[in-house]
Amino acid sequence: MGSIQDIDDMDDMDDATVMYVQPSVSGAAKILVVGPMGVGKTTLIGTVSEIKPLSTEATMSQAGARVDMPVRPTKSTTTVALDFGRITLGGELVLYLFGTPGQQRFLPAWKDLARGALGALALVDTRDLEASFDAIGHLEDLDVPFSVAVNYFPDSVLHSEDDLRSALDLLPHTPLVICDAREHASSVKALISLVSHLIESVTEAT
Repeated sequence: MGSIQDIDDMDDMDDATVMYVQPSVSGAAKILVVGPMGVGKTTLIGTVSEIKPLSTEATMSQAGARVDMPVRPTKSTTTVALDFGRITLGGELVLYLFGTPGQQRFLPAWKDLARGALGALALVDTRDLEASFDAIGHLEDLDVPFSVAVNYFPDSVLHSEDDLRSALDLLPHTPLVICDAREHASSVKALISLVSHLIESVTEAT
């Protein structure tokens, strides 16, 4: 990954949907997008993906409501396997994005998706910070490097960075950014913060 340059240059990204990886690409990475149900994982992957994203959303049922954590009344579907998308940064690095199910009952599938992942973007909703503890804990248990992106909602509660880091028990070097999963540029910047963190970690280890 040390050969990847200019990942901050988003001008190389084409808004049009493309089918094949660009000839200039010299590296690829599997990246997880994790977080509790309803935090915006499917939205973020759909927003940034340069290919038609794969989504395994299903209508929520009364049977599932008995075992899943409560969600907001406006949410009627949930991911039951994975979301998948692809994005090219700087024309040289391809990220294959795998969105994990948010429910605890899908944890075995969640762990399978983590195999081979270079890192993870953990989405957080300040309206229910506690719901994100499990996902972040799983990443730590699996030793998957990660950064945190606070997904902004119209009724999000605003907190200082220090308060968020304290509430989420984040290490000082863990990146923490604010993003809007509905906005392309905002979501890409969140992914860039993760990639930059991964590159810095590799550089420090060599």
